[in-house]
Amino acid sequence: MARKRAEPSILLGPILYFRGEQRDRWWLSALFILDGEVEPDDLRVEGVTLPVPPRHVTVWRRRHVWRFDFAVPRGVQDTDLAYGFPDGPSWSIVVPGRFAHPRVAFVCGAGMTPSPDSGASPLPAALWPDLLRQHESDRYHLLVQGGGQIDGEAVLAASPLLAAWRGEPSGARAAHPFSPAMAEELMNAGFDRYLNQWGQAKAAETLARIPSIMMWDDADIADGWGATADSEATSKVMRGVFMAARRNYALFQLGALIEAPPDCVWGAARSTMTQGFHLGDLGLLALDLRSERSRRRVLSDRSWALLPGWLDRFEGSRHLIVMTGTPLLIPATAGIESLTGWIPGLSALTRRLSDQWRSRSHVAEWARLIETLTDFSRRTGCRITILSNGSGVAGRGVLRGGGVELWQLLGAPMAAPAPTGLRRRASERLAAHSEEPLPGYRLDMPKFPESGRRTIAKRGWLSLAVDDKGQLRARWFAEGDATRYSQAI
Repeated sequence: MARKRAEPSILLGPILYFRGEQRDRWWLSALFILDGEVEPDDLRVEGVTLPVPPRHVTVWRRRHVWRFDFAVPRGVQDTDLAYGFPDGPSWSIVVPGRFAHPRVAFVCGAGMTPSPDSGASPLPAALWPDLLRQHESDRYHLLVQGGGQIDGEAVLAASPLLAAWRGEPSGARAAHPFSPAMAEELMNAGFDRYLNQWGQAKAAETLARIPSIMMWDDADIADGWGATADSEATSKVMRGVFMAARRNYALFQLGALIEAPPDCVWGAARSTMTQGFHLGDLGLLALDLRSERSRRRVLSDRSWALLPGWLDRFEGSRHLIVMTGTPLLIPATAGIESLTGWIPGLSALTRRLSDQWRSRSHVAEWARLIETLTDFSRRTGCRITILSNGSGVAGRGVLRGGGVELWQLLGAPMAAPAPTGLRRRASERLAAHSEEPLPGYRLDMPKFPESGRRTIAKRGWLSLAVDDKGQLRARWFAEGDATRYSQAI
């Protein structure tokens, strides 16, 4: 593309992505959306000798997507590093020292909004300002985002053609083709939503200053994706909805085209977005548990076959964080699921429960994943911690048995209000249930000594860091609450 001598108009960016570490280098990418065909200048990165040239990724309705890929040197200690354009805007990030342990902030549900036809009042702004203030003192190296980065239902509601399809009888919906016009509407609605949501000042500043690792969940596609009836899930239109969401997910949350994912996407051979990262003696495996999901399965047989090999890449790590979207180590929901299935008006709740790992629909796969993880931990000595969206509340769970211990950390919602009233009491009551889900294993959700409760029903986020003793330390930040909820693993 020929260079035009004009000043580019930045619509969005930079969105900073973490690509991995390699010896004394910290690999990053920065994504920009520019208005029109003007090619941006080379990016200048402090500590990098040569200017970083732009790479044109794609264009959507005159909005051009550009990416800069670069590796920054790591010193002995943490360093503040500036990057930006000559005579233009610049941004600052914290690069960990070669011998520093990474400090991670985990958020989920940062993009959620109420349905436009629900009559609900607008949600309060997401907690980006609070996270930024904490970043000033904690100096996070990574921002891990575990689902709900965008509200997929809001994207679908912005498509008149999809709204009309949803109003048709079920038989007509199953036979309805996915038209080019519908694809255009959905792609544009998703593109616009990312621009508007991530263009808000504090969200934009956070995404420019802390490199992200993002994994989608059902909220990024459509509510309860993978838990809907087969007749609807396999329809041409819903498959088209998935493909449009997937393309926009790759573009904005991976900073790439779906056909050309970055090297950190280990699931590319299966067309999934499972990602893996080494951070010194800490590993992170972000499992894509939506691309192959249906009411009857979470992963395909091929992905199950690949999982042990992915885990083996972390042999030698002291800690491994595994992201699972919905919680893995919570008490079983099958009994509640059966009960709600008989009560009129609770079909939506039943569907949400059937989407959980502990649902009766996924019992065999849940046990298979537990067996796979505990076998790896027992064989290698690597401690495994599960990191998940808490489905409205924060908390922790622990599975002990067979000589190993797996911890579950639940993140609080970043934008949507936490449950109150009956839902809050039900969450606390479920968490109090101790069980033996497998022979020789006990599952508990301990109380926080600071509050005497097992759950935190407030908006917030979670931080993770390895201390000088080699322990993984988690801390929950709750909106309007100075309590120091913490856990050492």
